[in-house]
Amino acid sequence: MSRRTPRNALDAVRTPRRITGFLKTASVCVLIAGLLSPLSPAVAANVAPKAAAEDHCGGRCSDILPPGENGNATLAQILLHQAFGTRPAHAADQLGPYADLASGYPALTDEKIDTFFNDASFGVPADQVASTEKPAGRDDVTIVRDKRTGVPHITGTTRYGTEFGAGYAAAEDRLWLMDLFRHVGRGQLTSFAGGAPANQGLEQQFYRNAPYTEAELQAQIDRVVATNGERGQQALADVDAYLDGINAYIDASDSGRYFPGEYVLTGHKDALTNAGKIEHFTATDLVALASVVGSLFGAGGGGEVNNALSLLAAQSKYGVEEGTRVWESFRERNDPEAVLTVHDGQSFPYATRPDEPQGRALPDPGSVTEEPLVYDRTGSAKTAGAKDASATAATTAVSSARRGMSNALVVSGAHTASGHPVAVFGPQTGYFAPQLLLLQEIQGPGVSARGASFAGLSMYVELGRGQDYAWSATTSGQDVIDTYAVELCQDDHHYLYHGTCTAMDQVERTNSWKPTVADSTAAGSYTMRVWRTKYGPVQYRATVGGKKVAYTTLRSSYLHETDSIIGFQMLNDPGFVKGPQDFLKAAQHINFTFNWFYADAQHTAYYNSGDNPVRADDVDAEFPVLAEPAYEWRGWDPDTNTADYTPPSAHPQSVDQDYYISWNNKQAEDYAAAPWGEGSVHRGDLLDDRVGKLVAAGGVTRASLTRAMADAAVTDLRAEDVLPKLLKVIGTAPVTDPAAAEAVHALDAWVSAGGKRAETSAGSTTYAHADAIRIMDAWWPLLVKAEFEPGLGSELYNAMTANLTVDEAPSAGHGPTGSHAGSAFQYGWWSYVDKDIRAVLGEPVRGPLARTYCGNGDLSACRDVLLGTLKQAAGKSAAEVYPGDDQCAAGDQWCADSVVQRPLGGIEHDRISWQNRPTYQQVVEFTSHR
Repeated sequence: MSRRTPRNALDAVRTPRRITGFLKTASVCVLIAGLLSPLSPAVAANVAPKAAAEDHCGGRCSDILPPGENGNATLAQILLHQAFGTRPAHAADQLGPYADLASGYPALTDEKIDTFFNDASFGVPADQVASTEKPAGRDDVTIVRDKRTGVPHITGTTRYGTEFGAGYAAAEDRLWLMDLFRHVGRGQLTSFAGGAPANQGLEQQFYRNAPYTEAELQAQIDRVVATNGERGQQALADVDAYLDGINAYIDASDSGRYFPGEYVLTGHKDALTNAGKIEHFTATDLVALASVVGSLFGAGGGGEVNNALSLLAAQSKYGVEEGTRVWESFRERNDPEAVLTVHDGQSFPYATRPDEPQGRALPDPGSVTEEPLVYDRTGSAKTAGAKDASATAATTAVSSARRGMSNALVVSGAHTASGHPVAVFGPQTGYFAPQLLLLQEIQGPGVSARGASFAGLSMYVELGRGQDYAWSATTSGQDVIDTYAVELCQDDHHYLYHGTCTAMDQVERTNSWKPTVADSTAAGSYTMRVWRTKYGPVQYRATVGGKKVAYTTLRSSYLHETDSIIGFQMLNDPGFVKGPQDFLKAAQHINFTFNWFYADAQHTAYYNSGDNPVRADDVDAEFPVLAEPAYEWRGWDPDTNTADYTPPSAHPQSVDQDYYISWNNKQAEDYAAAPWGEGSVHRGDLLDDRVGKLVAAGGVTRASLTRAMADAAVTDLRAEDVLPKLLKVIGTAPVTDPAAAEAVHALDAWVSAGGKRAETSAGSTTYAHADAIRIMDAWWPLLVKAEFEPGLGSELYNAMTANLTVDEAPSAGHGPTGSHAGSAFQYGWWSYVDKDIRAVLGEPVRGPLARTYCGNGDLSACRDVLLGTLKQAAGKSAAEVYPGDDQCAAGDQWCADSVVQRPLGGIEHDRISWQNRPTYQQVVEFTSHR
């Protein structure tokens, strides 16, 4: 089976790589010689920094963000890297410690934590100062960088100077990346970085979901300022100062000729004359950036049309009543066996299934067509690769909550050795070079924090620590996106709005490109065109009851990409956050869908954020609904896309629960799952089982909680929670076939050893139990298909797999995350297999599937299915299971799993052994409180 490109859109972006082909090594050296003497930014080394801000961590706060803080490289540095493998300072110094935890965690102690993490204390000791800088010669801000990692520690005496420094430091570390993503957010990536099919697909995905005009971008800023009083005014002032800092660095690096070399390679600057221009950043650029981040990590729901198609397939096979029952059992909206973040019995009903749904707008069979986005293709935009990229982008843009990643482990002080809470948490944002996030410390009037922020949005720390508290987030994905069926009138571009035939609004973006050194894709162009209604952009066309409709997508954060800035401002303010209740209030101001976690020296807390719309009574959020007043969000204003939202008290939340875990699992009882697959087996179970045992034993430490996280990070979910039941079925009778018996023995031994995907020794690039892992990877898709397709029938089985992919093993390029992305086992049929096999075995199942599928419920027949597919899997060679790709040779199992820092610029990095853990991660335990 061939492995496709990653579905995480950012994994596929095309930027400068392997450019040595266009220059001979000798000429590279000549060119480098002429570029090694650009003017350098003025710094004064070894100047003692000012005293650090009040710090209550007592040396027990740590963090890590691979590959390194320095994400900028001059042209000379890029050419040296391509020719000789060298990298700029601090481009890769966090990658090794991060990678080493996979093999080093079993022996981890508190004293060894900073072998694998950075010391995240405030300030820089005098003997660890690498440089001190007064950006643009200002006397109200200082940027100190430490020797170990080069992280900027920004200290300002004025609020303006502080934020100016944050912008300047961000540009020093991520200017090229920031420029890429402001163009992604505006749907202009190909015109800026080149017309590679991957770039085409990426800009199409985001433009489909956020096709904003310049006026709409500005209006979002104006609205935040107008509706948030003094904090809104302060946010605007902070943004202006931050932009001034970015633009000051652009001017300095341009005149000094130390700007990122990618500007030369993509044709924006001339290496010899310095002709060309790096455009200044504007406030609306930051809104475009925010729309990318929110779309990727902070918007849950969608997929209602696919849900409708699979329901219709189920009803076609079984009849309406039984088909609905079968569909609902696979949907697992509120599965009683699902692992929960709030597990103390609290219930938070949201988006539950109404007894008698009203306003459903299911399509007529065979009538659904996808709305085209791309028109007027010329040149390379007409190629098959370009059209395939467009198809993938369209599918990704409207998929059902296939977003997420990130994990959190937080333990109350009642169960720790010190009596203080311990937290190990962070976001999984993929792996890129440079990283999407950056590290920083910001100290100034009203701001005191260290941690990670998305590049270009780092006027505040978004995930990190304050003076005596820390916070982090995971993607929650609750349903804030609905699909409406708008009835057409007059023609395909008019629709009925409250009884009046209304013209759709057309927005479009025309992009063109030509070959550059970075991207040799032939010249081409196209126009992206979106038709918008008051109910959102059109995604599909269909008929409902014989009437032509357009299916539109409306999300609560549409036109509100900047609203969360107030919540982040509060989290950075030591005068605001003084305890868990203040934290909850700050998180309530974040409109994106996240799970937020908090720890200080005395308390822990959790809050689920997001603007959850209040839906009309008896509307089922799972399916398209009629675009009529009776079925609109309550209090909805289409001009501003505001509505009534569920009150903060209705959001899952808790203070001082014994422990919290999250790995994008279900939040609480009755809080309906937006993603498919939140059932009896979820990767959150890997954390819950381990943390639950630690808490039961007591005496939890930073090291023991980190070991629990790291152990889960190298464990195969299928091996731990499903494989033992499969082997139990097989073991109900002797296995007489030699090949099958050998496979069973290998799998048994792997399960007994813990089901890890771990190297035999650090750096061996060979897995222990490699044969068992190969068999499992080959067996899983075969057994799922053989177990379920005969009972469901091919049409329904295919419809269900469109809603939830069968597998997401680390090497599975067919999974939602894609290959070499680290994150794995979030989406798959493990719950279905688990519930079905337990039913066959006669074991109790809460929330069972509507029917038993394996062997049609007969134990002996089910065993035959499992043995037959197991024997087939055992016969597959490593080359068949792990076909080669652009990173690995066919058959290289370790490499197929390995994590790759996907290059978004001219610097590449070494592969590391697979870990399923946050990209940025904190380990914190505060020892005192203000």
